[in-house]
This record gives sequence, C-alpha cells and structure tokens, in this order.
Amino acid sequence: MGRRMFELTPMFFVVAIPAVIFAGISKGGFGSGVAFASSSILALILTPGQALALMLPILMVIDVATLGPYWKRWSWPDARLLMLGAVPGVVLGAWLYRVTDDDLLRLLIGGISVGFVIWHFAQSNGWIRGFTKKLPPPAGLFAGLVAGFTSFVSHAGGPPAAVYLLSQRLSKTEFQATTVLVFWVINAAKFVPYAYLGLFTWQTAWADLLLTPFAILGAWLGVRAHFMLSERLFFAIAYVLLTLTGSKLIWDALT
Repeated sequence: MGRRMFELTPMFFVVAIPAVIFAGISKGGFGSGVAFASSSILALILTPGQALALMLPILMVIDVATLGPYWKRWSWPDARLLMLGAVPGVVLGAWLYRVTDDDLLRLLIGGISVGFVIWHFAQSNGWIRGFTKKLPPPAGLFAGLVAGFTSFVSHAGGPPAAVYLLSQRLSKTEFQATTVLVFWVINAAKFVPYAYLGLFTWQTAWADLLLTPFAILGAWLGVRAHFMLSERLFFAIAYVLLTLTGSKLIWDALT
C-alpha cells in the first residue's frame, strides 16, 4: 500500500497547497483538532498510504515551527499522560496498517472525519454533555492510546486528546501549548514505523520539500489567528471540509 507512483501535476498542487496551509493554521492556532482534514483531502487524489506519508513530515515541520511560541506554556502533567498512552497506540496503528488494505484505510479516515463532525454537532446541541469534573489520570492514558492510534492511521489524534484536555479546564493558550507538545512527540514517534512500513518514497520526499514553505506559512498564520480569528468561523469551514471529504472517502471505500 502507498507505493504506487503519483505525479506532481498542477492538479496535485492545487489540492495539496491549500491542504498543507490549512494543517498549519489548525496546528498553529486551534489545537490540531481538525488538522487531519488535510490527510482526508489528500486521500481523495492519492492512496491513503501516500497521503499519510506525505503529511507526516509536513506535520513535523509545523510542530517545530509552532513549538517556540508556546514553549513551556503547556501543562506538563497532562502532556506526559497523553504521551505515555500514545506509544502503545502508535504500535497498534502500525500493526493495523500491516494487515489491512487501502479501502479499509479510506473507510477509517472517512469514518473518523464524518464521526468527528457528528460528535461536535451533537455536543453543541446538548445531545452529548461535556465533562463537569476533571477526568482522572487513567483517562489521560486512555485518551493518549486512542490519540496515538488514530494519529497513526489518519493523523487524527487531536479529537481524543482534546476531550481529555478540555476536561482539565486549561486556559486557551495552555491547551494549545500542551497539544503542540504532545503531537510533536507523537509525530516523531510515528516516523520510524512509517519508514519501516515503506510509506516514504523519494517522490513523497520531493513533494514535501516543495510544500514545506506553505506549511511554515500556515503555521505562522495559525499562531496569529490564535489571537485574532474567530474560532467559530474557522471550525465551520473545517466541518464542511471534513463532511465532504469524509463522505467521499467512505463512498470510494464501499463502491
């Protein structure tokens, strides 16, 4: 999986450049929660393996670019729990990738995308109530496990991590800083199994090199947007993207 060659055509860049900038904005300013929409978008024109392999170095660049502005503004106890739980989650994701096929991965990525939108809609309408008390440490480990797994198979570790962090009543910036730190570590941990599974190619590396300036631009915009842009507008756009791309991936997987 993920080894079929793809061409760096104008259409590829028409899709990839906005996707990469969007990932930078999300990770740089809005807690990484919807950055995985970029993987869903790329999976429309690439195999799931190629989309994941292409995005991982981009996400790692964004991690480095956003770590500085939030340095030591995180909640270390919460970050540590999530990172400890994420390690077995990454291992589980690597195992699943070895035993599955492209259509199941499309179904997973699409299902996570649409499921996230449904979950948010239900929560915003009061059908699912948020936690009124802080979740205990074991819940942080479990959230890290789920985040590590979903991050490996679709770069969608943000939502499960956010559920735990939001229950801790962190400040806006402390939440963002903790998220940046956690996924800097998780993405670094994913690099070795991605390489072992043969996901990286010279072609994905060349595409990453060309897209890196747009990733840095997105991260810079995200840090500025964190203090300036309406979260409601940003997430409204993200939910539309996730619904459309997720539905298309599910359709492609089942037909």
